[in-house]
Amino acid sequence: MGLHVIYKASYDKANRSRLAGARGPGVERGLEALARVRADTGLPILTDVHEVAQVPAAAQVADILQIPAFLCRQTDLLVAAGRGGRAVNVKKGQWMSPDGMAGAVEKVRAGGAPEVAVTERGTFFGYGDLVVDMRNFARLRAACGAPVVFDATHAVQQPGQGPDGASGGLRRFIPPLLYAAAAAGADGFFLETHPDPDRAPSDGPNMIPLDRLVEIVAVALDVWQAARARGAAQTALKGRGGAAVKSDGQAAPLARARK
Repeated sequence: MGLHVIYKASYDKANRSRLAGARGPGVERGLEALARVRADTGLPILTDVHEVAQVPAAAQVADILQIPAFLCRQTDLLVAAGRGGRAVNVKKGQWMSPDGMAGAVEKVRAGGAPEVAVTERGTFFGYGDLVVDMRNFARLRAACGAPVVFDATHAVQQPGQGPDGASGGLRRFIPPLLYAAAAAGADGFFLETHPDPDRAPSDGPNMIPLDRLVEIVAVALDVWQAARARGAAQTALKGRGGAAVKSDGQAAPLARARK
């Protein structure tokens, strides 16, 4: 498909809804596993950091450090991530406006991060659901001056709606939201997958079955390319004095971001 693929996994999920929720192997063992993945596959690695103290060790292994959505306003963590010398991806808090994310990006850049991206993962709609505002891709790009990634799997999450207070999800809505985001201006895609999502330790209800991943991504890529080809044609037509439909979205110069 000609895609730039980045492997994402967490060594510790510190924001589980319940004490007994699956968290992962921990910093030391988890980073060792990620280092093996990087060596065996050659893929760049992205992983979350939850505390300032985790940044140096994570930056030794990961190519990209990620700030979880719930921590996207934590100044010390954002600045420390920027100082890690790696690219940083900041996930938009489910309560945050697009303009509000400009402050998060400013903090990461103040730390000296060489590259920054922001990720749209939906907005709270009541207590146990999320919605995706497709206008946010253009708005986030304008507010933050950074490429915008769409997390199509966490966007269908239903916090607290699963068994024993775990997160539920509406897996069937992943493809249509992904395709809409591809047309609306997302620069990259963030997708969680598992061979058997119903048996995954966490987030199974909002994971794509591994055997469906290629077909779903192929359609999203077709939509992504068609939308940008049309935008380029309209720009060229307008430059020649022809009529063109006005678009508030910007062309995506950084299509290399996680797709």
